[in-house]
Amino acid sequence: MKKETKNIAGAVSALVAPTVEALGYILWDVEYLKEGTDWFLRITIDSPDGIELDDCEKVHRAVEPIIDAADPIEDMYYLEISSPGLERELKTDGHLEWAVGEKVEIKLYAPIDKCKVFTGTLIDFDGEKYTLDEGDNTREFSVSAVAKIRTVYDFE
Repeated sequence: MKKETKNIAGAVSALVAPTVEALGYILWDVEYLKEGTDWFLRITIDSPDGIELDDCEKVHRAVEPIIDAADPIEDMYYLEISSPGLERELKTDGHLEWAVGEKVEIKLYAPIDKCKVFTGTLIDFDGEKYTLDEGDNTREFSVSAVAKIRTVYDFE
């Protein structure tokens, strides 16, 4: 039987969000996933000032007893607190609204003009489509056509 990992992630998100926010951080994502033989509960936090190791430790100490008391996960798992990093996957409407004006990479399920990957500035997201400025061209992609969207950091 397949685990209801999204339900677990959602339950944990609801449990820890008030504490994470009270500590002054943004709850970016919660994932419950299996890697190899081990299960991981990965809580990703963000802050306008960035995230350092001390921030992750602070959140870990605060949320671990909350998760343990609620006990939403039957199996043994590893709790990880991390930063979303410079190049981050955009999964929610909130992520996408935050990313308007940022450089992104869009990967499609099916090619358009023989291409499945497009990079440019996300200039709009209205819940149904993404609008991408490629510099010399503006394209729209329906949400259903996009397999993945993430920010791209320009290291130059």
